[in-house]
Amino acid sequence: MRFLKSDGRLIGILLVLAITQLIAWGTIGLPAIVGRDLAADLGMSLPAVFGGTSVLYVTMGLCAPWLARAFARHGARKVMMVGTVLTVPGFVLLSVAREPVLYFAAWTIFGVAGSATLSTGAYIMLNEIAGRQAKSAIGALMLVTGLSSSIFWPTTSFLSGHLGWRGTCVVYAAMLILVSLPLYAFAAPRRIVAKDEGAAPAKRAEVARIARSTFGLVVSAVTLNAFVNFGLNAVFIELLRAEGLAPAQAIAFGSMLGVIQVSARGLDFLGGGRWDGITTGLVAGTALPVAMLLLMLSEGATWAVAVFILLYGAGSGAMAVARATIPLVFYDQAEFTKAMSMIALPLNLASAISPPLLAGLLTQFGSRGVLGLTFVFSCATVLILVLLGRRRPHIAAATAT
Repeated sequence: MRFLKSDGRLIGILLVLAITQLIAWGTIGLPAIVGRDLAADLGMSLPAVFGGTSVLYVTMGLCAPWLARAFARHGARKVMMVGTVLTVPGFVLLSVAREPVLYFAAWTIFGVAGSATLSTGAYIMLNEIAGRQAKSAIGALMLVTGLSSSIFWPTTSFLSGHLGWRGTCVVYAAMLILVSLPLYAFAAPRRIVAKDEGAAPAKRAEVARIARSTFGLVVSAVTLNAFVNFGLNAVFIELLRAEGLAPAQAIAFGSMLGVIQVSARGLDFLGGGRWDGITTGLVAGTALPVAMLLLMLSEGATWAVAVFILLYGAGSGAMAVARATIPLVFYDQAEFTKAMSMIALPLNLASAISPPLLAGLLTQFGSRGVLGLTFVFSCATVLILVLLGRRRPHIAAATAT
């Protein structure tokens, strides 16, 4: 909570970003509710419909490095405004789609626009204002945006029930123009130079040098964890069913996951001023392999499934914050924008690949195949975070302690 006291400007930008990110993530979650309707109307299979999400992440990843220069030159506010405008024709195209080609074309537009408007752009905007103190602000934003599905799934269900999924697309396009765009244009502040931007040249050079030497480790840790989290979240209910739970029981147990993940983000936010992203990652990351090992050895016992959900939910929820804030440990304000844009490429590719890959493992080898691979990746993430902790710059280490 320290950042609220030290810089009241963050309250306003957090409110803007909370609203716009909820709308951005919530609206593109459309297939989760109307996927079967989309499949029936477009003559597609249900897996093909959800393939639109994979197109989204791949396109976002490919566009992110290209947008790094635009973020650095024009600032996050202008780039996010352009991305918001670009999302509108995506929804319009989706609303008139009659065949798979136009459907996937719409998701390609969403991917290009999302590389400008979704999480990376929001984190860059917060860093422009707060610099190294942006960790708590990012945690607060993620705490709110974690509720996007809870807000927009029933909203989409209500709108599609009255207007159909095509009418819902038109409503969402209007929402972006009438709500998100004015908020960016009139309520979001222009780029502000943070305190660390004026740091002594020697310190800035040290941070940049260390950050470049450890960039591969940062990318590896973020990408491996994204693979695990996005993949497991996608197949979570089916994983529980493979462990022997009845369908209704798996849904009841699985429904606890989102609440636990958001709660873990809240705890990290409350203590965000006392530890950095690496410390968060080490504590949260350790819980993940423990959870997977427990489930592998328990033979599907109900108590073990409950503990697995608790450990995995808490660990993955806090790791989502760590993925966004680990670069703050190594990069100053000027370098953070470029670093986040470059990290977005492997992160989004991992997010696109992991759900179908883990679903295939689950089908061919059962839950042990999924848990075995994610266990190895989670252990590797923890080891990389240990190495990153040893390379933590002096100024970041002082902040962490």
